[in-house]
Amino acid sequence: MKILYICTHNRCRSILSEAVSNHFGQGLIEARSAGSDPAGEVHPESLKALTSEGISTEGLQSDSWQDVSDFNPDVVITVCDAAAGEVCPLWMGATPKLHWGLKDPSALDGTEEDRLQAFGDCIALIRQRLEVLMDVASLPPERWPAALQALGAKSS
Repeated sequence: MKILYICTHNRCRSILSEAVSNHFGQGLIEARSAGSDPAGEVHPESLKALTSEGISTEGLQSDSWQDVSDFNPDVVITVCDAAAGEVCPLWMGATPKLHWGLKDPSALDGTEEDRLQAFGDCIALIRQRLEVLMDVASLPPERWPAALQALGAKSS
């Protein structure tokens, strides 16, 4: 199953989701991430948190959703509320869309330890949600639309 994670700036939550999905997806999941207004760089604490969890950061970059137009995802997942309210590009067509609404760990004020904990908590939540998606991905592909709809996916 191919998943495209969308967040406005594609520097934190969508990047974390992409890396976690590719690391733990066990060959069932292929993930990419992009943003409607990409920052142009991955948040340094995203990279630090992933590395501390033993998750590869190789190849992670802040992309525009136009940069991944050839990816053809089976599902698009928005991870920030701003991205959830945006109109997706036409090339996404009727691709099922889910919204995860992850809290932005980079927005936390606090000590470095507090911030690292917030990133770790976000990664843990992504892993929990990924487990559910892996159950869907293990089904025959023709059953994915109904299973995604049961999770709350909407098609445009």
